[in-house]
Amino acid sequence: MIQIHVVHRDNRRLYDYLFDEYFRLRYEIYVKERGWKALERPDGRDIDQFDTDAATYLLALDANRLVGGLRVVPTTHPTLMSDVFPQLTLRGPIRRHDVCELTRIFVIKERRGEQAQPRVEHIILCAAMEYGVAHQLSQYTIVMEAWWIRLQEQCWRITPLGLPVDIDGAPTVGVTADVNSETVTALRAKRGIEGPILVWRGLDRPALPAA
Repeated sequence: MIQIHVVHRDNRRLYDYLFDEYFRLRYEIYVKERGWKALERPDGRDIDQFDTDAATYLLALDANRLVGGLRVVPTTHPTLMSDVFPQLTLRGPIRRHDVCELTRIFVIKERRGEQAQPRVEHIILCAAMEYGVAHQLSQYTIVMEAWWIRLQEQCWRITPLGLPVDIDGAPTVGVTADVNSETVTALRAKRGIEGPILVWRGLDRPALPAA
């Protein structure tokens, strides 16, 4: 049974044992598999300027094995869109207390796709929406390769912030995803997810929408 653990600076000590593997998995996926050469590091870990105390991580664990995750960064802090890819937004990057950026969304290779139901990808995206509702967010911003839009639109309401831009040979877009409890309820029903799936170990658990 996959659980999605919320990890922030206030409870990170409980998950320190996972973070070396987490950064190595990110490197394996984004540098070796997807060829993001700008992220190459001699230590084989993907750690960037947005891995700060402001970041929250949603880590997908299956029997204590790390199988996926994503990163949440407030847009009131530096973000990938504001500091690296501002050209993806026609009106400039969003900076609001009720909007966060999602980055480094991944599932390990052997757990992707249709072989497991519900799909790990869908569980992670549902967890992100639960997290957003719990913290009263209105939207997420996301920098994504254009091919990702189809999967995202199966789960969320997506709005482009500008036209696609070629980045390292891949059409890339900036989008917003609306956050609301109706999307959480619909995702749970559509993907066969029974009730809240976030684990708030060592944190105060916000109220979450009913299943």
